[in-house]
Amino acid sequence: MTLDEIKDAKYIALETYRKNGQGVITPVWMAADGGKFYVWTMGTSWKVKRVRANGRVRLCASDARGTPQSDWVDAQARVLDQPGDVQATAKRIGAKYGLMFQLFRLMGKLRGTGNDYVAIEIG
Repeated sequence: MTLDEIKDAKYIALETYRKNGQGVITPVWMAADGGKFYVWTMGTSWKVKRVRANGRVRLCASDARGTPQSDWVDAQARVLDQPGDVQATAKRIGAKYGLMFQLFRLMGKLRGTGNDYVAIEIG
């Protein structure tokens, strides 16, 4: 299984690793671009903290609950927190998920978390 084989999945299960090596699986939306995957998420989320500490990740196609629907792929991830990178990722995710993503963003703005997002680049 390769990243290219799961690029069209609606959800991916993203496994990040705690300091003790234990994996934590989180279902996320992602958009593929240029052979890499991009995830848009809260900058204070635990998955972001784990990626900052250890960029090694695994991912696979999944359902909305994170139940794997393909084989796992090993990859490297890094956090992109520059405003231009975050905006580009939001545009990629918006193009893929359309109205659902726009509603998600609106909910974040109403909660006051509209500017607290980062991108995770996976490749």
